[in-house]
Amino acid sequence: MVTPGAVVQRRQLRTELKKARTKAGLTQLEVAARMDWSPSKLIRIEAGQVGVSRNDLLALLTAYGVTGQDKIEYILELARASRRMPYREYRGLFDRSTMDLLEYEMAASIVRAVQPLLIPGILQTEEYQRALAATYSPDTSGEELDRLVEAQQQRQELLERDSRPEFFYILDEAAIRRWVGGPGVMKAQLQHLKELGSRPGISIQVVPFSLGAHAGLRGSFVLLEFDAEMDDILYLENPLGEAAFSDDVSRTSQFLEDFWELERLVPREDLPRLVDRAIEEMSEPAGATVPNEADGEA
Repeated sequence: MVTPGAVVQRRQLRTELKKARTKAGLTQLEVAARMDWSPSKLIRIEAGQVGVSRNDLLALLTAYGVTGQDKIEYILELARASRRMPYREYRGLFDRSTMDLLEYEMAASIVRAVQPLLIPGILQTEEYQRALAATYSPDTSGEELDRLVEAQQQRQELLERDSRPEFFYILDEAAIRRWVGGPGVMKAQLQHLKELGSRPGISIQVVPFSLGAHAGLRGSFVLLEFDAEMDDILYLENPLGEAAFSDDVSRTSQFLEDFWELERLVPREDLPRLVDRAIEEMSEPAGATVPNEADGEA
């Protein structure tokens, strides 16, 4: 498995500090008073919202009675690693939640995702990505569009690694039927989807229209599972682009059960049949035009 990124290390650091404080029998207010800090500073450190300097961290560990050198070095390394930022060059393109998702994805052992409307980003072809980006943000400059595509391509390198998460994707048939960029772009995207679905460690299932309503229609979500001592993480994004993470066991467990129920709806071997049928039926209506398909910008 790849080395955990900064966001994972921050979460592990947060967990270790909370455990140490709890074991010492101290409240946040008591620690803040001992350290001569404002309570909000400690709250932000424990929430992973801000970094913590080496000196402050050593003072905290002393206050918590942590004396084992191995343990101290482990926590110090978590703090150092939490400042290493993959995708650093793309931080201006994505919001904080998207950057965190990319890091969690790199460090996960299992990624499960449900997407009822579109092909998930890591499975998209370049032409499909450009068509979506141009639709969402028509004023995006050519240079910005190129950088967005470049970032997605860097993300997709994860699919080629020998040591990578197991990927499980469930799409609704709407995702493979909706023309994004025109029939030529979409046919190439579907062929790519079929090829990815044939690879070991990548499962792609499509829930057909004929099965009617299902739990996945409530919206897209991503569940991430880790080898490290970390709880599963749920990622939810709403239509306004805002996103939220949760490691609440009651929530992650419910979404995992929903995912498993969706998996049982359709055999995994149905993907080639459903994709081939969609491609066969994806003929352009007489007299219709598809803007910019020739240059791949739609």
